[in-house]
Amino acid sequence: MADERPTRVLQSFPHRIGAGRICSTAWHQAASVANVGGDVRVLAASQARPLPPAVRIKTTLERGRIRVPYRVIGNRRALALHDRLVARALPGLVGEIDVVHTWPSGALETLRAARRLGIPSLLERPNTHTRFAYRVVQEESDRLGVELPPGSEHSFDEDVLRHEEEEFALADRLLCPSEFVVRTFREEGFAEQQLARHTYGYDDDAFRPGPERSVENGGLTLLFVGMCAVRKGVHFALDAWLRSPASQSGTFLIAGEFLPAYADRLADQLQHPSVRVLGHRDDVPDLMRSADVFVLPSVEEGYGIVCAEAVASGCALLASDACSEACLPGENGFTHRVGDVDTLTAQITELDADRELLGRLRAGARASASGLTWERAGERLLAAYNELLAR
Repeated sequence: MADERPTRVLQSFPHRIGAGRICSTAWHQAASVANVGGDVRVLAASQARPLPPAVRIKTTLERGRIRVPYRVIGNRRALALHDRLVARALPGLVGEIDVVHTWPSGALETLRAARRLGIPSLLERPNTHTRFAYRVVQEESDRLGVELPPGSEHSFDEDVLRHEEEEFALADRLLCPSEFVVRTFREEGFAEQQLARHTYGYDDDAFRPGPERSVENGGLTLLFVGMCAVRKGVHFALDAWLRSPASQSGTFLIAGEFLPAYADRLADQLQHPSVRVLGHRDDVPDLMRSADVFVLPSVEEGYGIVCAEAVASGCALLASDACSEACLPGENGFTHRVGDVDTLTAQITELDADRELLGRLRAGARASASGLTWERAGERLLAAYNELLAR
């Protein structure tokens, strides 16, 4: 900017920043943008762990040890309350912030206020267009004969869809962490100038390669980590694994909780002696360091942070084209089209048979990891803010 002061951003997050999943993503975004020179304020519903001192944070639904109980008032009411409080705070921040960065389902009033006040706005898109996500997950669930559980985030909800589509229309930019996400919005008619690319990252304090070990002998160790639901495509990975000769001597580790109906549908495959269902695990970095190959055959995905974590841990990566941002085909892994079990089977088989190739891909994973950190993601997010301000 002309006066060379840092870009001043307000990040509005309607959940418990620093907890799991997107709450961890939001925490790393705030910390990384501050670390690369942004002036970051955060208004979050509540806070699970401290942010770096450079980040100024206030909570909207928490005072000391007292928090508004989401389960009592309902998730939607809590999101709306946070949104209303941030919108109310915005007039007092005119001249103190350059841009406001919001999150889905808790941004509608904030985006309206930002537009009235002339503050440029961005809306995070941690997943694909909501209409696309509902459709593809439902279609695959129907194909498998698996009923989505009540309240599932991917069960069609007209009210949620209407609310989020209003947010999409109000934001000056939609922050898309992958080309797959961009594609789903483009197909819904969004203009290129409204779609801003950025990325997510991995925690390089937790995820790093283990000691060098030989890949010449022994069976292949394939690993999946995540919520075991139709959306994540575990059934594709199981089909491919059990079709491949790799399953005769190797092990497929599945770390994550299964939705009951999905587990019932896959029960026979999950009982195969080469498949080990580990349930929820708190030692994911160790699991990744012990694996040869990481697989994520998702049907729908925003970015797939777990892929970046696996690459940083030295795993060769096998990812569907819904979550291939961390994959450099032929350098640190391979990609396949969503649902292409034949290709995924061939890739597993090749890595089991060609240990020299496996070793090269694992070395390539270690070499490519530096481009996938949260620091790099912070640089790209700050660039997205600045690009919006420049226009």
